[in-house]
Amino acid sequence: MDLDFTAILPSLPYILKGIGVTLKIVLVAGLLGFAFGIILAIFKISKYKALHWFADVYTSIFRGTPLILQLMIIYYGAPQIIGFEISSYTAAVVSFSLNSAAYISEIIRAGILAVDKGQKEAAMALGVPGNRMMRDIILPQALKNILPALMNEFITLTKESAIVTVIAANDIMRRAYIVGGDQYRFFEPLIFAGLIYYFMVISLTFIGKLVERRMRQSD
Repeated sequence: MDLDFTAILPSLPYILKGIGVTLKIVLVAGLLGFAFGIILAIFKISKYKALHWFADVYTSIFRGTPLILQLMIIYYGAPQIIGFEISSYTAAVVSFSLNSAAYISEIIRAGILAVDKGQKEAAMALGVPGNRMMRDIILPQALKNILPALMNEFITLTKESAIVTVIAANDIMRRAYIVGGDQYRFFEPLIFAGLIYYFMVISLTFIGKLVERRMRQSD
């Protein structure tokens, strides 16, 4: 066994620069997925069957197919339809946000349905409009209840972001692979990349627990 982690020391700053790329993809995709997920969740509980049907079909497709397939269709297949190429960053954000929205919509839907019906009945008795009731009363309570599940989805998105290496996005994994190819030593840089992902996930888990604890104290 020939392992020498000192051999990759000069390349560590190059790999570390991939953290910014990874976080940029995850944060933007997470926010877009969350926003679209709320819309889909509202569609799912809507009294209009067309909206309900659309949200269910959308969720079924994006939860029933591999994320890497969705990524490759958007990056390699979409240009055939739209007539121009898109960047690896754009493809990553679009595919991750669309995929994440499907999962987040189910989480939010469950959170909305878990809110005490008395809250809705009281708001209706006071004459609160439906849109305002959902925005100011139902959603805030639902989001507080589903915060741990949302954090788990964000953590999953962070780990799954490593697949952008297949479309040559210069994230952590891609840079570690490049270093391994240059030095003909893949084990060391890939282990280092794994440690970066591990500490990112641990940090997100800690932040999630901290936010959850503070929200409980505010009750």
